Amino acid sequence: MPDNSSGHESFADLFKDDTLTQKQFSPGQKILATVVDISQDTIFLDVGGKSEGCLDRNELEDESGNITVKQGDSLDVYFLSSARNEMLFTTKIGGGATSRTHLEEAYRSGIPLEGYVNKEIKGGFEITVAGNIRTFCPYSQMGLKKVSDPEEYIGRHLLFKISQFSEGGRNIVLSRRVILEEEQEQKREELKKHIHEGMTIKGQITSIKDFGAFVDVGGIEGLIPISEIGWSRTEDVHEVLAEGQDVEVVILKLDWENERFSFSLKQALPDPWQDIAKRFPAGSFQTGKVIRLAKFGAFVNLAAGIDGLIHISKLGGGRRINHPKEIVEEGQTVDVKIEEVDQENKRLSLALVTEITDEETTDIEKADVKQYIQKQAKYEKSDSMGTLGEILKAKLKEKEKK
Repeated sequence: MPDNSSGHESFADLFKDDTLTQKQFSPGQKILATVVDISQDTIFLDVGGKSEGCLDRNELEDESGNITVKQGDSLDVYFLSSARNEMLFTTKIGGGATSRTHLEEAYRSGIPLEGYVNKEIKGGFEITVAGNIRTFCPYSQMGLKKVSDPEEYIGRHLLFKISQFSEGGRNIVLSRRVILEEEQEQKREELKKHIHEGMTIKGQITSIKDFGAFVDVGGIEGLIPISEIGWSRTEDVHEVLAEGQDVEVVILKLDWENERFSFSLKQALPDPWQDIAKRFPAGSFQTGKVIRLAKFGAFVNLAAGIDGLIHISKLGGGRRINHPKEIVEEGQTVDVKIEEVDQENKRLSLALVTEITDEETTDIEKADVKQYIQKQAKYEKSDSMGTLGEILKAKLKEKEKK
């Protein structure tokens, strides 16, 4: 404590002040440092308290020799050793003439190692490190996924960690996978803080299966089930999505403990039922395709995500039928009348146009058919009334002949 009688701190107080003592680090320890100065050969770092460290400038120069950091930037570094009262740090080992002793230190401390992928050999790749030291990286350790095209790695400078160091450094095995897993874990921890179920997030399709598509949302990978691909029924995911495609998805489930994540592409798209009464008003005539038959009726798709039901009672023209297949078949294009719209429950009740009874057409026939067709045409994609129009015109012609 300060000596209040003299107004000065005692020597013991100064000794205890950790801001005046140099921090102690273990070889290989990872530290978040701040760039405080840059000289011709060295980058000086603030590593906490009053401690400063040194980093070889060459590590942070690009291919043209330009420095890639500036004063105030933060970066992750690894402690190497202390020499002449200086603490030496690195972002990686491998550039220049690095000795096998340094490589062994990198192995024991888990310090990243820069290597050049020289060529493909049996079981993996030959990696050149420290200028001319040949090492080996198995296929399984080259990435997070199985290597499908070895050529994409040849000739690249990549970061590795040494997973095996034996025979005095004559047998060195590398792993890039462990670095990617560490990066992925960091991203996961960061994502945990910012995402939640129900929110919309950007991602990229990584692979496509019969049951759905996998999407990476910047740190975690999850499944978009085939039922969540779109509002309309999806038969083949490949027809809708492609690997590498950027998408927006809604988070359905985040199970961090079991690493199970699911997303919906459909829910990130506009709901086609939102303006259903305007697009498909009751009383209008539409054209659709029969997509499924059930004992109680036929389902007809009118637009993406918009399906309606023709009840079996509306299929027989007044006569009793045992199954809709007696009248229609899957894939058939039909003309229907919208009888009822239930937006809340997302249901459309339909009637097959060719089965509308004479009583239903009597009032129509009394009116000017041309005006009726024009009135209904605003609900149609074409200018004609299709099947219904042809029926009415045919009936009028029959009456004119009589």
